This record gives sequence, structure tokens and C-alpha cells, in this order.
Amino acid sequence: MAGTASRGRKAANKQPHPPVVVIGAGPVGLAAALLLADIGYRVTLVAPPAPRDERTSALLVGSCDLLDRLGVWGRIAGAAAPMKTLRIVDATRRLIRAPEIVFEAGEIGLTAFGYNVANTALVAALEEAVAETGVRRVSALAEKITPRDDGVVVTPSHGGDIAARLAIAADGRNSRARAAAGIAVTQWRYDQSALVCNLRHTLPHHDTSTEFHTEAGPFTLVPLAGDRSSLVWVDRPEATARRLALDASALAADIEHRSAAILGAIAIDGRRQAFPLSGMSARRFAAARMMLVGEAAHLIPPIGAQGLNLGYRDVAALGEVLAGPRADPGEAERLRAYDRARRADVMSRTAAVDTLNRTLLSGFLPAQALRGLGLFLLGRVPALRRLAMRQGIAG
Repeated sequence: MAGTASRGRKAANKQPHPPVVVIGAGPVGLAAALLLADIGYRVTLVAPPAPRDERTSALLVGSCDLLDRLGVWGRIAGAAAPMKTLRIVDATRRLIRAPEIVFEAGEIGLTAFGYNVANTALVAALEEAVAETGVRRVSALAEKITPRDDGVVVTPSHGGDIAARLAIAADGRNSRARAAAGIAVTQWRYDQSALVCNLRHTLPHHDTSTEFHTEAGPFTLVPLAGDRSSLVWVDRPEATARRLALDASALAADIEHRSAAILGAIAIDGRRQAFPLSGMSARRFAAARMMLVGEAAHLIPPIGAQGLNLGYRDVAALGEVLAGPRADPGEAERLRAYDRARRADVMSRTAAVDTLNRTLLSGFLPAQALRGLGLFLLGRVPALRRLAMRQGIAG
């Protein structure tokens, strides 16, 4: 991946172009600011520095391609671990169980489905790229966002008002920008929480991401560089709380047992975190001169590596809808075009993840049979396998 975007951004920012403000400086907001500057917009990024996130992100190939376009991938590629094989193991103890399924990237002509990278490295690379562009950075909270007929005014916690023709809401699940646009959301919760941590182990992972399906949710091991992996263990809240309270050696033993020791002896590598599982989808993805991206637009459980990748699909859609640049990027037709571009994709992927998760939790035999049949067909029908793989990694 070549990464030639920075030269284009520097050239584009020499010309006066319509102003756009991006609210939020997580990995999605930073990427949105870079892409819009690359197109040729005059971009202001408003957000305090993002808190340090010690988790990792499994970036599918579509997201890697986007980051390459933005001149970011080359900065993190050396620290990223490839995911060449995806393995699904039915570890439930139910009457109806699915066969084990293994997907190989080579089946669809890829060297890897994607790469797992530390969020700290990803955000640092994005921050570095933003600093090299003409993006104006205001390190403050957007305290007030006021949509008007001809633009948006953002009032930061310090400094003067910022006027733009369009605002990109990348300020997370409790988005102030989304609320200012009057966009309602649909929310739901699961009786689950996730334990997240990094591991060291004595056996190689062979660039394989393994997802054990259990009655309480998925237990997923994703490769990191060397003999290391990241873990997302979804379980009932009380079980997750119990594990969070264990000392490092006891937790490692618990993980080793749950994983059937496929990675050998386990050791905890760094801090562990836990968070409740919930879902959310905006009822519109654009309104009142604002377009929603990332968790301001949707929130899904950490299953199938869809969360951040869905956010990067939002960013890619911004590039398509706002290409030009447009004289008025916040006009009603652009808002409608973005909403149309994201609606089917977000809804279908949200529904797929939600359905898979709920069928894991369900004791209803027909639901278990349906899930088992679906996984059986994925394992045995080559055309269906290839279609599922291509859809899963699409950018």
C-alpha cells in the first residue's frame, strides 16, 4: 500500500474551499478530518485529546485500504499483526451444535483478512498525519453546536465560535452534535459484559483469529505481533465481574482453560478492562447540516470485528458523497445522499451481529437450529463461504 495522500492534502489546502468542522478526535474522527482535507475542504477538528485506549482493533482490509489512502497505514504496518485465518468453534454444550469452521484469506485471493493493531499506535499515527496537514486543531470540548439554515456554529469550551457549512459528528455514543441535530436513536442492552485484555502465550497463533461461541457470548482471541494475542471475552455481567477481580495468574489460568490451551500457557500482558454490551443506531445518519460517523451513528457488540470497521465505512462514504469538493457540502441533497449511502449497510450489519449474539444466548431450539444450519452451510458451500468472506471485509 503506497500512501500518497499527504502530498494531495498539502496541495489541496493551498486553495480556499468550503469550511467543514469535525467534532471528535477518536480514530474515526481523525480519519474523517484527514479524508475531508484530502478532498480539499478547509477542516477544523474540535475535540480534546482522546483518552488513552489500551485495547486493540482488528482492522479489516477495507479499513486498511482507507488508512493507506490517508497516508497512515505505512506508519503502523510494522506493528500490526495479520489475520490470515478466521476460525469459529462452537463451544456450547447444547443439543444442537455447529461444526467448526475455518476461513482462509487465500480463498478470496488475499494475504490476510486484515490486521490487528494497538489503538494507541493507531491514534498516534492518525494524530501525526493530522499534524502534517492544514487541518486546524482546536483542543477543546464542543460545548454547543448550533445548526442554521446556511451552516453550523460550534462553540468550544475555550476560544471563539467556529462557523462551517457542514459538521461531522464523531463525538461518540453520547454525541452532543447528534442531539443538536435533533436525531433520535434506538438503543438496546444485552445481559452481557466484555472482559478485554492482551495476552502473552507459549505457543504461536499462526496468524489465526479464533472465536469460541459459548452460551453467554463469544470468546475471541485475535493475533498480535509475536507470541501475543488480544482477548475479548463476552459473558454474563456477574461472571465478567468475578474474573475482573481475580489476580493475574488466576485469570490467566481461567483463560487458558476456556481456550482449551490452544495458545499454550497464558500470561496477562498489561491492564484488563471490562464494559457492558449495548447497541444503538441513529434513526437518521444526517440532518441539520450534520453527518454522523462512528459511534455517534451506531454501536454494536464486539463480534465479527465490525465496530470500528463500520465507522471507517462511514468515513469512506463521506469521501464519495462529498467528493468535489462541493460548494455547499451541508446542503439537503448531500445530507440525503449520505443517509441513503449508510442506511442499508449499517442496518444489515447491525442486524447480523445482533442476531448472531441473540441466537448464542437463546435456549430456544429452533433458534439454535437456525444458527447451526447457517454455520454448517458456510462451512460446506464454497460460493456461500466466499460471498460471506467478501461481504465481511468489504470497505
